[in-house]
Amino acid sequence: MEIDVDSMSLEDLRNLRTQIDRAISSYETRRRKEAMAALERTARELGFNLNELTSPSSRGRRGGAGEGQAKYAHPENPSQTWSGRGRRPRWVTEQIESGKSLEDLLA
Repeated sequence: MEIDVDSMSLEDLRNLRTQIDRAISSYETRRRKEAMAALERTARELGFNLNELTSPSSRGRRGGAGEGQAKYAHPENPSQTWSGRGRRPRWVTEQIESGKSLEDLLA
């Protein structure tokens, strides 16, 4: 299908652009729905709910300690812990300055 845009009026061109924009939007919406359905099927086949896999609480956690869980502990006082997030506690800095490594402090 070929359209002779050179012979069209400005109003006709604008109407055509509106129709094209709507068609593109509709196409993108359909493709997004198809992709979402495929993702949901795959998640179900693997024993998951897609929301479980895409919720903010499941992102960024790579099998280790979650936010707020102790990853490091003071060697002489295990009640002093650090999750590895945020600013280092003074006891961690002191242990590193005394020659220990972060690996030595793993809980």
